[in-house]
Parts: sequence; C-alpha cells; structure tokens
Amino acid sequence: MIRVDTNYILRYLINDNQEMAEIAENVLMNYKVFISNEIFAEVVYVLEGFYKISREEISKTLIEIIEWENIHTLNDNILINALKIYKSKKLDFVDCLLCAYSKYDDVLTFDKKLNKCIEAKNG
Repeated sequence: MIRVDTNYILRYLINDNQEMAEIAENVLMNYKVFISNEIFAEVVYVLEGFYKISREEISKTLIEIIEWENIHTLNDNILINALKIYKSKKLDFVDCLLCAYSKYDDVLTFDKKLNKCIEAKNG
C-alpha cells in the first residue's frame, strides 16, 4: 500500500502542474492508497483557505475520493461524517472530525461550537 501526502491530492484536484497532476492521478487511480486523517485535514485547510473552494464542493469531492475502491483510510465512516458536518457547520475540519468521533467515544472540549455539534450529534 502507498501513502500519499497532501500535495499528491492537491495536484490531482487542482491540476495546476500538468506533470505532477498526471503522476498523482496515476497513483490515486491505479494503486492501493492510504490517506490519513491528517492529510485530509491539510487538504481541506488548503482548498478552503488558499484556493477559496466552497465547503460544499470540498466535502463532495473528498467524499467521492474516500469512496473509491482503492482508497483506504483509518475509518471511512468517520471521515465521511466529518465532511458532512464540515459542509453544514461553521467548524474547522479538525473539530468536525472530533464531532464525528463523538458518536463512538467521549470527546471533551471547552469549545462551545464543538460542544453544540457533539450535543446535536448525540442528543
């Protein structure tokens, strides 16, 4: 299995460097690839902050990638749930991950917005 970094995903999605985008596409499409939660968090941060892509588009696109048969993550359900929360709430992606984790584990925070998300998710 291959692990890719943030730049592989970004080059594939943004296609701002044709050579790198083609290499990234080949790897992402043709090999068993593991993408960690940290990489997804960084991809979300860059797509929203630098490229100004909407939360809805980021969520939709990354969920599609997670659902590819050859893409592996720590937990697809957590990531997909976090991306759905991210699309609809004004939380950063890491807080959305924590909110998604709260379905399975206790999550303690002093963050009022995150607590509201956790309560809504589990209430």
